[in-house]
Amino acid sequence: MTAPGPRADGAGPPYAVVLPTLVGDTLADCLGALAAATGPPPEEIVLVDDRPAPVPGPLDHPLVVLGDLRARTKVVRGGGRGPAAARNAGLRAVRTAWVVFLDDDVQVGPHWCEQVVRDLAEAPPTTAGVQGVITVPVPDGRRPTDWERRTARLATSRWSTADMAYRTDVLRQAGGFDERFRRAYHADTDLALRVLDAGWGIRRGRRTTRHPVRPADRWASLRAQCGNADDALMARLHGPDWWHRAATPPGRIRAHVAVTSAGVGACALLAAGRHGPAALAALLWALGTARFAWARIAPGPRTRYEVDTMLVTSVLIPPTAVCHRLGGLWRHRAARPWREVADGRPTQPTPRQWPIKEVPR
Repeated sequence: MTAPGPRADGAGPPYAVVLPTLVGDTLADCLGALAAATGPPPEEIVLVDDRPAPVPGPLDHPLVVLGDLRARTKVVRGGGRGPAAARNAGLRAVRTAWVVFLDDDVQVGPHWCEQVVRDLAEAPPTTAGVQGVITVPVPDGRRPTDWERRTARLATSRWSTADMAYRTDVLRQAGGFDERFRRAYHADTDLALRVLDAGWGIRRGRRTTRHPVRPADRWASLRAQCGNADDALMARLHGPDWWHRAATPPGRIRAHVAVTSAGVGACALLAAGRHGPAALAALLWALGTARFAWARIAPGPRTRYEVDTMLVTSVLIPPTAVCHRLGGLWRHRAARPWREVADGRPTQPTPRQWPIKEVPR
């Protein structure tokens, strides 16, 4: 392990910030908060432009808000292969002993630079990672929507790369992030479990970062079900108990399988002319769907729009989740550890835009 060397200003361990982005509306606010934070600034900022086909112009304003930090900033191409591959591109570009990963829709606290240096300085030699404290603002005067509650779970998630620092050499020894995870959330959990399996420790720091709730349409929860394919990859790589190791809720996949099976069974029995069993299966499907919908409606604001959204998506989510899980089981049926794949220089997939940012389902 390479011990952290002194900073050029003598103010603590040197660190770099890696920030993958699709250059959305939140990037300028993210970089502006970083530039305004008090304390020793990062030695370098690596902005990974992960748009499949960047166009001139959109980065001009976000880079301007960096002020004096603009001279420490480099922009590298990610190739549109997803956040895990983008973070690996940033990791290859840094030269400091520590690297801090941020998401482009967060806003670091006013004293973040000072706090991150303290977090890193206090890390024992056996600690490879230091997690930031994520706060998610909740709405005033009403109950949060389903999407707002989903985002709020990031505040209690472990090892989230919304604000996560790692020793650079440890990440390189581990092969970086597993690029088979094309969405956010699971790639950071997979990396942390590999780091822990290698005998390193990960601790929670004291620096704070704000994660606002991004606007989302009514189909966001439906699109998030594509993460069930990544659940299959996690189980293949880390075993079926990875949920417990990551202190993550196991999701509703078993209930979704039961509800979907009842619905498919009702249709099959009806087509076979077995009306009695078909009615029973349809009743089980309706009860399971209603229970799922009410579990999402009850804690929310119960507006007409929210209730309609929950009813429609509660019908569609179970079969969608099951299809994604089955696809993931097939696609990752022979998945090898990422270190082996990375050493073998796998063929990169065709570039594409990131799906909507996944939050715990």
